[in-house]
Amino acid sequence: MKSLKHLLSCVALAALASACGTKQATDYSEYSQDTLDYLGIKDVNYLSAASKRALERGYYKNAEWFGRFSVENLTGDFAYEKGVIRRDPSKVLKIDGRYYTWYTKSIGPGHGFETGDPDKKVFPWDKSEVWYASSADGYHWKEEGLAVGLGPTGSYDDRSVFTPEVMAHDGKYYLVYQTVKAPYLLRTYNQIGMAVADNPHGPWTKLAKPILSPSSETGEWKGEKDDRFAVVSQGEWDSHKVHDPTLMYYKDKFYLYYKGERKGEKITMGGREIRWGVAIADNIEGPYVKSKYNPITQSGHELAIWHYDGGIAMVSGHDGPEKETIQWAKDGINFEIMAVVNEVPPALGLVESLDTEKHPTEALRWGLSHKYVRTPGKSWLESDNYITRFTFSPIQKKRI
Repeated sequence: MKSLKHLLSCVALAALASACGTKQATDYSEYSQDTLDYLGIKDVNYLSAASKRALERGYYKNAEWFGRFSVENLTGDFAYEKGVIRRDPSKVLKIDGRYYTWYTKSIGPGHGFETGDPDKKVFPWDKSEVWYASSADGYHWKEEGLAVGLGPTGSYDDRSVFTPEVMAHDGKYYLVYQTVKAPYLLRTYNQIGMAVADNPHGPWTKLAKPILSPSSETGEWKGEKDDRFAVVSQGEWDSHKVHDPTLMYYKDKFYLYYKGERKGEKITMGGREIRWGVAIADNIEGPYVKSKYNPITQSGHELAIWHYDGGIAMVSGHDGPEKETIQWAKDGINFEIMAVVNEVPPALGLVESLDTEKHPTEALRWGLSHKYVRTPGKSWLESDNYITRFTFSPIQKKRI
């Protein structure tokens, strides 16, 4: 059976052969009769393009990775509250028998960038801070208060701090999150900050500088108008923004997974030009060095990441040609698609205390996500957000 890695090698060799004026034929006879029967293929001498893709991409594999998401509302302070934005829940940590999560919180709608007022909130996550809440059962939540607020005027995080992720390590707690420095414009660069505490209630001490920044020295804006699509050149894949950080302890190092956006974002086969990379450090506070293999995905507006079978597994959310897939990488970098899943809830926050080795998708058994509430006639910028609970049910039996 061919692996995706083998397939990619074959594709590369085929491309090289074509460039040299030669043509390589793929031998499909190596596939077993069981595989052909599974895919409904009668004769390997007569394969449609779709059947070839099914064989090459392993559509007959990985049934244990498939499943369905469902979402339900929560009670307490995570019930919907009009005019309040609660979104982007972090991983859920179980500490002294109680669950904790951190999230983006702000008040009031966004208005976009066209108001002419630099103090107007532009996005739901603009003018946000990181708050936290706790729960005894994962259903009824109590908001505990502010965790990380805005920095002083002129600092790299004086406009907004949002989209947090949490990690407990060696008796300390670490929050990583996005930051924006005022003014918030279309061409504003986003960075990633970190704060440290001795317990989940804080106080949280911010590091003096961001732990990761975009490759802003690459690419070139065109003209002076605040237009993020007007470029002379795009630059590297993360030349504009670094988003949605997730911190993992892996192979005795610290892996900071993050989304990148570049100047002059284009449209790809799957919609928006969205990719992810990883930066690796020997010490949890850095310095973080971007991997030479970046970008490591070609999709994923948001990722949820967990340890499994000695490697790293992830769910890729919407945007990109590989959106709504579950992927796995033996080395935490070279991800292969394991399953396609539908209706992935936004901003999955996984439960760290679940036994992720029990089953490929045990990490998804339950967790937190968020929902939009749109007022009729209003844009998504003006929506409220509230935090919900998701579950994932594996599909392991044949359907009749």
